[in-house]
Amino acid sequence: MGNRCVWVKGESDIMWFVFAILSAVFAALTSILAKVGIEGVNSNLATAIRTVVVLVMAWGMVFLTNTQSGLASIDKKSWLFLILSGLATGASWLCYYRALQVGEVSKVVPIDKLSVVITLVLAFVFLHESFTAKSLIGAALITAGTLVMVL
Repeated sequence: MGNRCVWVKGESDIMWFVFAILSAVFAALTSILAKVGIEGVNSNLATAIRTVVVLVMAWGMVFLTNTQSGLASIDKKSWLFLILSGLATGASWLCYYRALQVGEVSKVVPIDKLSVVITLVLAFVFLHESFTAKSLIGAALITAGTLVMVL
């Protein structure tokens, strides 16, 4: 049993990376599937349909993992910031779908991914996370790469 705990620890050290890669793959699929699906559909309606699917899937996972009892223990601050995060997500999706509808995926997606750079800046300003030489170079490369892909 002791070896199992060490293995689980090692597993959790890498699981963030596995889920991050899966997130990137699913985000890529989202863009391609959305571009095909949005043809001839109002972008706001398409976003609403997508949101219902995400809502059903997310609540399905809550009930599948039997974590619904955690609702009662969420404090007011967490509720506020989760709601604000949801509003930001909704605004992002509405803008993203409209951009996909009128633009090319190959140009919309790189600009959307500038969110990485913006997130780094916001994390530095509001969360007081460190801005290292490595993150500064990475942000500059992402920005430069975006410009190369879009122009």
